[in-house]
Amino acid sequence: MPFETAVVQAQPANYETPLLALALPRGALPASLGGLDKQTGGAIGRVLSSGDFSGKRDETAVIYPSGPASRVLLIGLGKPEEIDRTAIRRAAAISAKRARSLGVPRAAIYLPPEGRGKVNPATIGQAIAEGLNQGAWQYNDMKKPPEDQKPPLERMELLAHDGPAELIQGHKTGEAIGAGQTFARSIQVLPGNLCTPSYVAERARELARRHGFEITVLDKAAIIKEKMGALMSVAQGSAEEPRFIAIEYKGSDAAPVVLIGKGVTFDTGGISIKPAQNMEDMKYDMSGAAAVLGTFEMLGRLKPKVHVVGLIPSTENMPSGTAVKPGDVVTSHLGKTIEIINTDAEGRLILADALSYARRYDPAAVVDIATLTGAIVVALGHTASGVMGSDEKLVEELRGAGERADERVWPLPLWDDYRDLMKSDIADVKNSGGRPAGSISAGWFLREFVDGFPWAHLDIAGTAYTDRDDAGRVKGPTGVGVRLFSEFVLGRTA
Repeated sequence: MPFETAVVQAQPANYETPLLALALPRGALPASLGGLDKQTGGAIGRVLSSGDFSGKRDETAVIYPSGPASRVLLIGLGKPEEIDRTAIRRAAAISAKRARSLGVPRAAIYLPPEGRGKVNPATIGQAIAEGLNQGAWQYNDMKKPPEDQKPPLERMELLAHDGPAELIQGHKTGEAIGAGQTFARSIQVLPGNLCTPSYVAERARELARRHGFEITVLDKAAIIKEKMGALMSVAQGSAEEPRFIAIEYKGSDAAPVVLIGKGVTFDTGGISIKPAQNMEDMKYDMSGAAAVLGTFEMLGRLKPKVHVVGLIPSTENMPSGTAVKPGDVVTSHLGKTIEIINTDAEGRLILADALSYARRYDPAAVVDIATLTGAIVVALGHTASGVMGSDEKLVEELRGAGERADERVWPLPLWDDYRDLMKSDIADVKNSGGRPAGSISAGWFLREFVDGFPWAHLDIAGTAYTDRDDAGRVKGPTGVGVRLFSEFVLGRTA
């Protein structure tokens, strides 16, 4: 059963639920929770006064009181002056993750007035809905159920007892964004033998049918006819045929925002083959494509007044007798020739053809998103994604969207000095500039195929998935990009 969230107008002291989560600021018992504390026989106050729970960020405690709520989960928000939408989203994610681990089918969460900081009700509703979806996510479809399997978490309710209209509106937005992030993660997590380019195309078609989007899917023959030589150079080593997906949501007549997602469903590195260790993680090399499709799930649910086009070049990158070789020269969709220096620098090749294809939409802006370079992990770790582009205003717009979404990005320069790294002796450009400034040289390569529109590039190689659990996140795919893109496109509504 799909996970769902809802706003319920109720007092926490009288609400019957298997689990009531309370997000609390650091300090004494909030005065507004006096009635609930009395209902629990003073248990909440005792935990706070004992020092076992102080309300610092990510701290939790579970109480088993007598009363309507079978369990009360206390979650720390941190210092009152530091409470913002990110702290609230994180606390909600922790509540859903803990509810899932406890095996309750439903739960409720309440944020007292003292825990709201300066965050308005609409933003609170959005942040909590996003956080609940983030923490509730899990994927067990390929596992044999254990004999002692706990029931799945099916529903969490946000309790509101005063002025819930803005909270409800914010919750609607957050629920749609959370559903988009869940959609993205459900594709990211799949192994490469299931998630092929044709599978990605079918999920895009299903999304288009469900929400009434326009969609075009180019098969191998159509890609060749379209003269996407860079995409085909990557695809030619695989038995799986490539696909090029164009999906469009037209909520206004304005020039569209074009979102381009890298869709390499498995990346061996091709002839420049990767080391065997951790190669299984290369199933995540289509995380950019997943982020674009997840954003369209949000668009279909909210139907905002904005025009968005999604472009997804999708292929495998495999070594074989037909694979592209280092030293080969191919012709891109734009007509520029590319010398292949490293076949593991394949993402930029397929994005180049997509950037060229985007010209037909006369876009207001184009943003591509890709697990593009290991160099970005060296530069920024797993905390932020890299951003660079041809338009400073667009880059700053994305940076602001990332701050609101807690999917932070950090700008890298595309100074002309770096362009020399991509010069080829025999072609218009080469696809790899070597180890120095690896993320920037990849960005410069993409810029070579930008023609007549503002453009920015997001490198999510360090943020697309995580190999560990933490307080508010689940190990595996993160769905990164969906919240950022949602903030970005919703900020451009007519």
